[in-house]
Amino acid sequence: MICSKRLEENFAHLAAIGAQAGGGITRLAFSDADWQARDYVIGLMQEAGLTVRTDAFGNVIGRQEGLCPDAAVVMLGSHIDTVPDGGNYDGVAGVLTAIEVVRCLKNARVQTHHPLEIVVFMAEESSRFGVATLGSKAFCGKLSLEQLEQCKDKQGVTLAETMRQRGLEPEKIASVQYRDRIKCFLELHIEQGKVLETMGNQIGIVTGIAAPSRFQVVVSGQADHSGATPMSLRQDALTAAAEIILKVEQLAAVEGHNGTVGTTGVIKAEPGVMNVIPGRVELGIDIRGISQTSKEQVIAALMTTIDEIQGRRGVGVAIVTLADEKPVAISREMVEFLHDIAKRQKLTSMKMPSGAGHDAMHLAAIAPTGMIFIPCKDGISHNPAERASIEDIAAGARLLLEAVTRLVSNNSVSIDDDSV
Repeated sequence: MICSKRLEENFAHLAAIGAQAGGGITRLAFSDADWQARDYVIGLMQEAGLTVRTDAFGNVIGRQEGLCPDAAVVMLGSHIDTVPDGGNYDGVAGVLTAIEVVRCLKNARVQTHHPLEIVVFMAEESSRFGVATLGSKAFCGKLSLEQLEQCKDKQGVTLAETMRQRGLEPEKIASVQYRDRIKCFLELHIEQGKVLETMGNQIGIVTGIAAPSRFQVVVSGQADHSGATPMSLRQDALTAAAEIILKVEQLAAVEGHNGTVGTTGVIKAEPGVMNVIPGRVELGIDIRGISQTSKEQVIAALMTTIDEIQGRRGVGVAIVTLADEKPVAISREMVEFLHDIAKRQKLTSMKMPSGAGHDAMHLAAIAPTGMIFIPCKDGISHNPAERASIEDIAAGARLLLEAVTRLVSNNSVSIDDDSV
C-alpha cells in the first residue's frame, strides 16, 4: 500500500533543502542545494533496494533487477531541480512517488519479470542555463559537447565547466545516451495549471505535450541624452522592443492558433539609467503550443513584424534560436491503459494536453510514454505558493503503482507506441 505518511516526510525533507526566507525553494541545476537534494534522493533509492548509478551528465539511475535482466526496462522518472524561489512539487512529485512505488513492491516482495528503473534527470528547469530538460536531452542522445560549451549561466560559467566542477566529464556526453531497450516510460507530475481543479478531477491523463521555441532577441539602437535628443531623431531600443513584446502577445492571442501561447520573460535594457535613451535591449521570448503548425505560424508572423519594426525605427535586431522543440503526441494505447486504471480505481479523471514541457517529451521519441497529472492548488507553479495535497499525490501514486505492477509482470500488458 502507498504510505502517505512516508511520502509527506520525504516531501518535507526535500522542502528544507534550498529553502528561502520567503517560503520558496531554490535548487538551481548543479548548485550545492541541488546536489544535496540529489544525495538525499539517492539515499531513498538505496533504502528502496535500488542499485544506483550516475551517468556522465549527472543523471541518477536506480535499478531493480528483474527475473529476466535482458527484458525491456520499465522506467519512471522526473527531476528535483527548481526555478529560483519555486515550489517543492514540480518534478519532485514524480521522483518521490516513483520511489514509493518501488518501496511498495519491495515490501510486498513482488518479483518483477522486467527490470525497473527510476531516473532523476538533471537540469530540467531552464532557469540557470536558459535551456530546459537538459538531462533528458542528454539521456536521449540530443546533447553535444559543443552545446555544453555554449550554454552559460548569468555569471558566464559554461555548462561544461559547471559539470567539471561537480566531477563530471562533459567530453563523455555521448556515453549518456541510453542504450538498453525501454518497454515504457512513466512520469507523474503536478498539472501546473487550473484545469483539473476547475473540472473537479483528481487525475489527468496526458494526451500530448506542448513544446517551446525560445529566442534571444537583441535590439540595438543608440544610447543618447534623454533631454537633448529630439523624439524624431531617436533610435530607442526599448520602445522598439516594447512593440515586439506586444506583438508576441497579440499573435498568440489570435483565434485559430490552436492554443499556442507566447511570453516575453526576459527584458534587459542598457544602460538602464533614467536620463539615457536605451541603446541595447535583450529579450527572452518563449512561444509554445501543442500544434507544430500553429506554433510555426506565430513565429513566422513575429519574424515578419520584427523586420518591419527594424526598418521603421532604424534599429538593429539580432535573433538567436535557443531552443526549437516539436510538440509530442503521447501513445494512444498508453493513454487508454492509464485512463482505464484510473476508472477502475474510481478516481475522477480526464484526458488532457500538457501546456508545459517535461522530460517525458524526449523519452516519447524512443519509447511508449505516459504522463499522469495531479492537481496543484489554484494552478500555481514555479512559485512559493505551489502546493499539491497529499491525498492527490497518494491517489496518483496508487495509479502509478497499479500501472507498474501490471507492466513489470511476466504476463504484462504490451504497449505499442502508435504516436511515433
